[in-house]
Amino acid sequence: MLCGADSGAVFPDPIAQVLTDQSGMIARRQALAAGAKPHDIERWRRRKDLTIVHPGVYCDHTGEPTWMQRAWAAVLACDRAALWGEAALRAHEGPGRPGSDGPLIEVAVDRPRHLDPPVGVRLQRVARLDERVLWHLAPPRQRYDDAALEVALARTDKMAAIEVLARAVQDRRTTAERLVRNVAARPRVSDRDWLGGVLRDLTNGTCSVLEHGYVTLVERPHGLPTATRQRAGMSSVGVVYRDNAYDGGLVVELDGRLFHDTARQRDADFERDLDLAMVGGDTRRLSYGQVFSRGCSTAGKVARLLELRGWTGRVQRCEPGCVAVAVFCGDGAA
Repeated sequence: MLCGADSGAVFPDPIAQVLTDQSGMIARRQALAAGAKPHDIERWRRRKDLTIVHPGVYCDHTGEPTWMQRAWAAVLACDRAALWGEAALRAHEGPGRPGSDGPLIEVAVDRPRHLDPPVGVRLQRVARLDERVLWHLAPPRQRYDDAALEVALARTDKMAAIEVLARAVQDRRTTAERLVRNVAARPRVSDRDWLGGVLRDLTNGTCSVLEHGYVTLVERPHGLPTATRQRAGMSSVGVVYRDNAYDGGLVVELDGRLFHDTARQRDADFERDLDLAMVGGDTRRLSYGQVFSRGCSTAGKVARLLELRGWTGRVQRCEPGCVAVAVFCGDGAA
């Protein structure tokens, strides 16, 4: 699998054009269709004008292939294939996508096809491939919104899934509405209700998924007292509604905003927090990671804040390995 430094070879115009269009990659079948003879291909290989990347797929220089060359090689090796999942997102977004330059290139082919992918290629057999792929792009790839959802669904950590969806919407490459329609069109989606809720939150700016997660992952399973939800109060910015108001003055606000806030929005938040502090209250703001990724740790910390304000209950472990009690006692800050 060598590609890299220019060999200086001069190819006939039709073949040179294919190589230019495909980042220096060409399949044997393409070279033959462009007018090359088998002995031409063998001569170019002997001279190292072409080097083998996968069986029947060549590169026009020597050295290590770039990510785009490996992507082209994977698509060409599987023939009528398209970049899929992380590879599709990497092709859409460019080299700045975090963690997308790994050793494997994922591609998809029609579900009825059965073939063994070459080394370095992960193969997906997919239904409705044509309607899910942008064949005119180079290399062909999964539609962006479909790829973003595919990658999010593959995440085992909910916060990681949220980050994929938020990045897709924030970069304005798709919309939450399009992702919602994509979820609805999929017959088998685990956590469909949760995922749909996250996407609705992205659409309308609420944080209902986060609110539900706080109750079911932080407050209830760890024995915390039940807060008063959406308690109305007055502040210098008008009537406000506190997400979770506890006896003793602790208020836990759930901030589901995943994008950069405007200065005006942040200013209003700080003002309402300061107003609450003037009457002895204490506001703590939580976001998705603290609820979905670190719910046990968060429960221990909220329990400690409640104790400092007079709560006499006991925080409890939700399951073996739960760190809520240890965090509450100061034995860990997980």
